[in-house]
Amino acid sequence: MGNKTTWIEEEIAGLKESGLYNTIRTIESPMDAWVTIDGRRLLNFCANNYLGLANHPRLREAAKRAVDEYGVGPGAVRSIAGTQTLHVQLEKRLAQFKKAEACITFQSGFNANLATIPALVGRGDVIFSDELNHASIIDGSRLSRAEIVRYNHNDVADLQRKIVETTEYGRRLIVSDGVFSMDGDIAPLDKIVEVAEEHDILLMVDDAHGEGVLGEGGRGIVDHFGLHGRVEVEVGTMSKAFGVMGGMVAGKQVIVEWLRQRGRPFLFSSAMTVPDTAACLEAVNVLEESTELVEKLWSNAAVFREGMQNLGFNTGYSQTPIVPVMLGQAPLAQKFSRRLFEEGVFAMAIGYPTVPQDKARIRVMNSAAHSANDLEMALDTFERVGRELGVIL
Repeated sequence: MGNKTTWIEEEIAGLKESGLYNTIRTIESPMDAWVTIDGRRLLNFCANNYLGLANHPRLREAAKRAVDEYGVGPGAVRSIAGTQTLHVQLEKRLAQFKKAEACITFQSGFNANLATIPALVGRGDVIFSDELNHASIIDGSRLSRAEIVRYNHNDVADLQRKIVETTEYGRRLIVSDGVFSMDGDIAPLDKIVEVAEEHDILLMVDDAHGEGVLGEGGRGIVDHFGLHGRVEVEVGTMSKAFGVMGGMVAGKQVIVEWLRQRGRPFLFSSAMTVPDTAACLEAVNVLEESTELVEKLWSNAAVFREGMQNLGFNTGYSQTPIVPVMLGQAPLAQKFSRRLFEEGVFAMAIGYPTVPQDKARIRVMNSAAHSANDLEMALDTFERVGRELGVIL
């Protein structure tokens, strides 16, 4: 009898040989600007904790209070017995925060995309999707069984061409990330809206890396471009800048109502937990009360990006606190990451299939939690390792 998993062992060996094997680090402390790994304290530039809310005392206390009042888990899917007062409160607050007609929450941003796309389009329909869209958009599009037409990254003219060339369709949907997570660039949503309106096509944006980052007080990409009421579907996450866990879809009331009836993760997977929901509510409170954390995030990102560019590093097309340090080959990126780790900086290498072949990088995630001294240490460490490995002169 043969070994049924031999091919998996061979694939894993190939990943290790090519420098694409993903070594998963275990965090032994709260998620913050500094974390403990293998007993060592390291400066953290890996997390999506943009505003430092993942370990914020107000969110921690809100979660504790909610557990005392409501327990821990919902015990059911939202459509049967899993909708609690906290879920309704969070959805109302998020709709107000996003300046949208309505909002529905999911267990994660990934689930939000898996719920939304198949609910809006199906077999015989067409999805126009940016070629660098997140894996959750790709998977949601495949699940829908609609035809997927990819357009060149952030190329509105190519989107226009693809729409004109696609003559057989039922319903149509344009989908784009708001902020692209690997390069840190922003979708030209103002121009995409014009194309969607010209052709009367439903428009959906996944603002996972724009929530809490772009717009007034972190209200997102729609607010950033002043497009309220013109983007039918805004997907977001509360696992990044909000510092917790959960997904959301904000937009037209009728679409939110439809997702309550046909969004499969809403119908078939248990609701967000009590502490998560309460902590997300408190994150909205923090963001509504002050723009200080968002401003600190952008200030830190500007200091780091300018410092890296002055040292001679290639930071790609970044327009946001996501700063890719472009290195090209995966083995070099892996070696660079290991040396950073040895020098006290936690910044992971990103390679294929997360990014295209020969576009490996260190993806630096800036945070409002970082101090000026943290940034100075990071720049000094990147310079030292960069010179040692011949990346900069």
